[in-house]
Amino acid sequence: MENIIWNKEIECADRATIKALQLERLKKIVKYCYERVPFYTKKFDETGLKPEDIKTLEDVRKLPFTTADDLRNNYPFGLFATDNKDIVRVHGSSGTTGKPKIVGYTKNDLNNWTECLTRMICAAGVTPEDVVQISFGYGLFTGGFGLHYGMENLGAMVIPLSSGNTERQLMIMQDFGTTVLIATPSYALYLGDEIEKRGLKDKLKLRLALFGGEGHTEEMRAKIEKQLGIIATENYGLSELGGPGMSGECYIKNGMHIAEDHFLPEIIDPETLEPVPMGEKGELVVTALTKEGFPMLRYRTRDITWLDDSPCPCGRTSMRMGKIQGRSDDMLVIRGVNVYPSQIESVVMAIDEIEPFYEIVVTNEGYMDRIEVRMEFSDADLLDDYEKLDALKSRIRHDLKATLNIDAKVSLVSPGTLPRFEGKGKRVVDKREVKK
Repeated sequence: MENIIWNKEIECADRATIKALQLERLKKIVKYCYERVPFYTKKFDETGLKPEDIKTLEDVRKLPFTTADDLRNNYPFGLFATDNKDIVRVHGSSGTTGKPKIVGYTKNDLNNWTECLTRMICAAGVTPEDVVQISFGYGLFTGGFGLHYGMENLGAMVIPLSSGNTERQLMIMQDFGTTVLIATPSYALYLGDEIEKRGLKDKLKLRLALFGGEGHTEEMRAKIEKQLGIIATENYGLSELGGPGMSGECYIKNGMHIAEDHFLPEIIDPETLEPVPMGEKGELVVTALTKEGFPMLRYRTRDITWLDDSPCPCGRTSMRMGKIQGRSDDMLVIRGVNVYPSQIESVVMAIDEIEPFYEIVVTNEGYMDRIEVRMEFSDADLLDDYEKLDALKSRIRHDLKATLNIDAKVSLVSPGTLPRFEGKGKRVVDKREVKK
């Protein structure tokens, strides 16, 4: 794997240099927010905080948190720091309910975003010789446009295909000699399934995939890599923080390198809201250090991860964040036990007799919560062999209980029964009734 470092001055800087730059930019952005965003002016004044109170990086903890509710309550432009005439682009969250979380970009914001993405793309192993098929949606969702401009900046050939229309995706993939796939892992899983069914694997030139838009387990990645014969890297970003490009894996795949000159990360205990030691899991909180149109102070991402500030074998010294372990707000509490969907996914992906598609159904009977995991078995002949089918169900149930510490109902359904996703996968169906 070719190791191109796009911006060695920053990506390979020593910790003292990075921290000095972060502090300089933190002071500047705090003053900028206080003077330009009424929301932050009010927050500061309520607590008596002044921009000049920020003297060290640790003083970031004095700043108020910003939450997703704050964005919704200030929809659409209430958190913008510039006049609309200076905003050249808007994007928004890909949520399916309620008002989207709208973010704005100045020309300088777009330039910074492109820079961050180009670094991330190079770290993943993309080169100017690659043919890149972008199967993210284009629109308010940040992923399509973000990766598009980053790839163009690098000099790769970009196919802006957008999501969906799988027949066309596979035709273009063959005819254009696509070498890099940009997609959600859910859609890559679906494409891999179709490629396998049609015997197309040997007709493709795919070598690399960059996954974003949703989290996935190592087991799911391994399944896709084997199915497509590729190397897959993961990247991270949120609309609220500008989109993809905040961090991304290099070819070592040992954490996602953070663009620290543009983002200041923290990890907090989601219950106490206090910081946790380096390397310990908690909720990721991020301050955007350079955003002009839509600055963001201490944004609570709700994503569970950890930080690592040790140098990476790839040569980069930037801090890395671990794979997202789940969200503090999508955790299921079943009979007093905390259950993350990613735990269930890790079990599903490890079973050879099961297709890599599943659905989690949560119900309550009386006052007791129950969880059912629906999966597809890969061999249709199992329908006629009830003994083998029961043995498989029992094994899966045992593996789930060992992982979750609770008993889960296992339902095995015929191949092709469960939904496939062209964007983010929606695998949790919560049918619990609220008891009054």
